[in-house]
Amino acid sequence: MRTVHNLKNKKEFRKKLRKSSTPQEIILWLRLRSSRLGYKFRRQHSIGKYIVDFYCPKKRLIIEIDGSQHIDSEYDKKRDGYLENLDFKVLRFWDNDVNNNLDGVLLKIFENLK
Repeated sequence: MRTVHNLKNKKEFRKKLRKSSTPQEIILWLRLRSSRLGYKFRRQHSIGKYIVDFYCPKKRLIIEIDGSQHIDSEYDKKRDGYLENLDFKVLRFWDNDVNNNLDGVLLKIFENLK
């Protein structure tokens, strides 16, 4: 999730993020798109001053796919706290989880949608 303040710049930045998705984001998006889990998801969606990887508006569920740069990230903790205070649920998965345990990742997401 990234921070961009200007609305026009935010839209362009989201577009750029979608075009430069990580392999793990692409893999997960192929499973989430078109309501494949029974709920609509958006990718690279703005919430407040942040851009989240995936968002299910009906369930207020945010999914983040993290690489090693996110290990012990104070920024992520602060951002998650901000989003949780707005009554969003944030799920985080490591790139490695998507690569090696995609079924487990999807099961966890599905459990949180119910």
